[in-house]
Amino acid sequence: MKKTTPKVGLAPGTLVHVGEIKIETAGITLFNYTDENLLEKEVRHFEEVVPFKNSADVTWINIDGLHDVDIIEQVGKLFGIHTLTLEDIVNTNQRPKLEEFDDYLYVVLKMLFLDQDKNRINAEQVSFVLGRTFLITFQEMEGDIFNGVRDRLRKGKGRIRKKGADYLMYALMDAVIDNYFLLLDHTGEQTETIEDSMLADTSHETLVRIHDIKRELIYFRRQVWPLREFLNTMIDAEFDLIEEPTRLFLRDLHDHSIQVFDTIESLRDILMGLQDVYLSELSNKMNETMKILTIIATIFIPVTFLAGVYGMNFKYMPELEQRWAYPAFWIVVVLIIVLMMVWFKRKRWLS
Repeated sequence: MKKTTPKVGLAPGTLVHVGEIKIETAGITLFNYTDENLLEKEVRHFEEVVPFKNSADVTWINIDGLHDVDIIEQVGKLFGIHTLTLEDIVNTNQRPKLEEFDDYLYVVLKMLFLDQDKNRINAEQVSFVLGRTFLITFQEMEGDIFNGVRDRLRKGKGRIRKKGADYLMYALMDAVIDNYFLLLDHTGEQTETIEDSMLADTSHETLVRIHDIKRELIYFRRQVWPLREFLNTMIDAEFDLIEEPTRLFLRDLHDHSIQVFDTIESLRDILMGLQDVYLSELSNKMNETMKILTIIATIFIPVTFLAGVYGMNFKYMPELEQRWAYPAFWIVVVLIIVLMMVWFKRKRWLS
């Protein structure tokens, strides 16, 4: 849970970055394209974006770095983005959602990726502002999973340059959801590894890893659940900015989100089962230990009794004066132990 302390007491629409600063300097990249032409550039000064505001061609503006609220504010003024939307953009605690305004749609997603060093899933908030001929994306840092879409734009592959900005947003959202499958495959492999290791040894580290993966899946589920809802809304609602052919692709995207959700639920069930197996195995080991200790204590109960009787030091105990008394005592003790062991074996109390 991220702290939201900087927002307390401020007026609605106040731009305050909430979250971790993941990049030192904000950057802007721009794609402007038609079926036949493509312009790609890195924007060094924001004034370079202004000529593309009313362009008839499709324009994709990507902004890396949400902590630079001045750039976010300039983008909002240029494209007529409401201050409440800008406030949500710089607040990285947003849940996935869809909001409709007069001239644009606002969509929030969580882009999940694997941290190879720490072997855990990290998240980055991605915001989409869809206009008639433009799409603006806001990311927390450089580096994303959109390189496939960029390559399709550069090479003119597929239908992406033949479609409008709504199809471009679909393509980017599709890349985000496709990456969910890769992460779930990795989580599934980890789950199988844990399952195999439990057959050989049940250690405390195994239980810790199960809890870690369960926590990641809970976070994963929180991101996918609202995604299903607003994708369904995008398909059924009459949004002027989404063309009818694009709705067919969004329907396929909705099916993918359902598959992701079902996979998450399946992995959670498997992990719950593994946790139950771990606890059962731990209980069985403890029962085995208690059984051995109980058997040992039971064997020594009659031996202790005999030792207690002959340790009372009464003067007129008849056996105390006999030479055979001490060896006889040990013979009786050993015989008792052997007979009890045989009896336990017949009762199958000893494996």
